[in-house]
Amino acid sequence: MDEIADLTATVALARIRAGRLDAVQWREACLARIAEREGAVRAFAHFDPAQVRAATVQTGALGGMPLGVKDVLDTADMPSGYGSAIWDGHRPRADAASVAWARIAGAVVMGKTVTTEFATRRPGPTANPRNPGHTPGGSSSGSAAGVAAGFFPAAFGTQTAGSIIRPAAFCGVVGYKPSWGMIARLGMKVMSESLDTIGVMARSVADCALVAGAVAGRDLGDPDRKPDGVPRIGLCRSPAWAAAAPETVALMARAAEMLARAGAIVQPRELPGDFDAMTEAHQVVMQAESAASMGWELAHHRAALSDTLRERLEWGLAQGAPALDAARATFARLQAAVPAATDGLDILLTPAAPGEAPAGLEWTGDPAFNAIWTALHLPCVTVPAGVGPNGLPLGIQIVARRGEDAAALAWAQWVADVMAG
Repeated sequence: MDEIADLTATVALARIRAGRLDAVQWREACLARIAEREGAVRAFAHFDPAQVRAATVQTGALGGMPLGVKDVLDTADMPSGYGSAIWDGHRPRADAASVAWARIAGAVVMGKTVTTEFATRRPGPTANPRNPGHTPGGSSSGSAAGVAAGFFPAAFGTQTAGSIIRPAAFCGVVGYKPSWGMIARLGMKVMSESLDTIGVMARSVADCALVAGAVAGRDLGDPDRKPDGVPRIGLCRSPAWAAAAPETVALMARAAEMLARAGAIVQPRELPGDFDAMTEAHQVVMQAESAASMGWELAHHRAALSDTLRERLEWGLAQGAPALDAARATFARLQAAVPAATDGLDILLTPAAPGEAPAGLEWTGDPAFNAIWTALHLPCVTVPAGVGPNGLPLGIQIVARRGEDAAALAWAQWVADVMAG
């Protein structure tokens, strides 16, 4: 039954519709894989196999699909601890909107996946399934690791800087951060109102489109369908290029060559210098808005926050309203400048992370190649694109204009096919 746990959601659902698989078999295969590997991977903040087996399988677009839920999204029937001892045992009355719509579409929640502390700082215990001596990335650590390990075919993640794209790349799976606001955030432990975005990790681009479309009520197309024509790709090293490891420098060069050979129109396209201001603006907005969101914790449980998080929140409070307003104005100005900066292109191609997953579990990696796109509110997809010098996965990131999520997904699959070729 083990091979069933490795099926993509779209393949498994097609087999169910054809009568060659049933949802209980699928769920049991995932439970068997969890029993086999969770001791080493530690992807779950909450997992109860009896509860999973008791779940009623609903019909719908996700009928019977096992789903991981990051533990910053509320669940009415499971604890929601947000990666902090402050919230140990917290039982919300209702599901987050994203979880509710996933269940309405037929998904079966397998458990709550490990997040860093409030999806920001202190890592949890999750290890990278590809090599347990390395981080899975964060903050959506358990979601990325669980998909890679075969615990579920898809999972919710959230991103404020790089918390979907980076861990997906580190674990060798697909990560999709939609356009900001596409998936409703009600019932999420929101830190940054201007940045936080709910997205999906899965083993295929089509699975990401399926799950996100089901919970957002949108048709995101079929990324597996061969597109008409070839993409116009802007090869964008991004303002963070100095952080690129040698394996990422080589990956970008290889991708440019392979994609051009496949017929794509590939041209260098760096963002205008004005966009460099996004790096500082992102930090001000993220930390100041997070500090505002954490008023209760700062007032009543300040000592229970990690030193690093507390310092960042205090720094955010110290910025003051004028600095926050100026940073938000930078966001608005540069978000409006994206169409001109990407004129004549279908997508930008840029690194998903500086390189392979770092060794150790104390740090989840640098979001330098993600934060600017999150701040610009653009849809981003990372797809596996090879391995680095230590045999760990590398991903490559596809970025499209805001609202062009279906195109981002379709071209991401095209890029993935070429890179796998």
